[in-house]
Amino acid sequence: MATDSDDLKFELSDRVATLTLNRPGKLNALSESMIMGAIEHLRRCGEDPDVGAIVLTGEGRGFCAGGDVSAMGAAAHEAMTFEQRVDRQRVWHQLSWLLSEMPKVTIAAVNGPAAGAGLGIALSCDLCFASERARFGTAFAKVGFGGDFGTTWQLTRRVGAMKAKELFFLGEVFSAEEADRIGLVNRLFPHETFLAEVRQIAARIANGPLVSYRYMKENVNLSLTVDFRTMLDREAVTHLRCGQTADHREGVTAFVEKRQPRFQGR
Repeated sequence: MATDSDDLKFELSDRVATLTLNRPGKLNALSESMIMGAIEHLRRCGEDPDVGAIVLTGEGRGFCAGGDVSAMGAAAHEAMTFEQRVDRQRVWHQLSWLLSEMPKVTIAAVNGPAAGAGLGIALSCDLCFASERARFGTAFAKVGFGGDFGTTWQLTRRVGAMKAKELFFLGEVFSAEEADRIGLVNRLFPHETFLAEVRQIAARIANGPLVSYRYMKENVNLSLTVDFRTMLDREAVTHLRCGQTADHREGVTAFVEKRQPRFQGR
């Protein structure tokens, strides 16, 4: 199943939903219709039992160049109060929030440049895979902005405060290999096979024990903000909840029978 709009493509195949940012002439710089369309799709995918995983990627040679710099001058003259602008920005930031917190596994397939808000969006996904042609950068200092779409939170937790400040202050573009070295991406793939490799991993996850993945994701996210005792108490509940699923029973049976499990996502 595929549903396309001018700035965003959506496809569902083998339980993997693929959202493709679709402004290749602008390296998929964000537009309001792209952001709101992605938020709508993510909300629906989060509740759709036929969706097991979500892949976010870009059309053409870029992933996402961040905000549309060519439109920023006009945006500054919009008849909106400061408070209205903040309210709108908070609505847009739901894109990063959903990628990070929705109950399905989200995967960024960074096929090319990811800068500014595009970097924040990629790092808000649960997994981030990069083509060897990918390039990364914060970019905010170049246009006098401070950072949005979760970039500050994500970068600091991945590389530490001092390195995050360097990436923000200098705004230098760095390679996929450097992103891998400092822990911003999970894996690198050759560009020629990149999307096929990512889709293979996404399909494996999408057809796996989805209830377990949901609680794994929730628990890892929670572990960033709570103490060990709280995390142990949480694991006592979620571990035993997963033990009630059909997928747990299938996994045990498959282990005893020495075969691959056939999970149903429930």
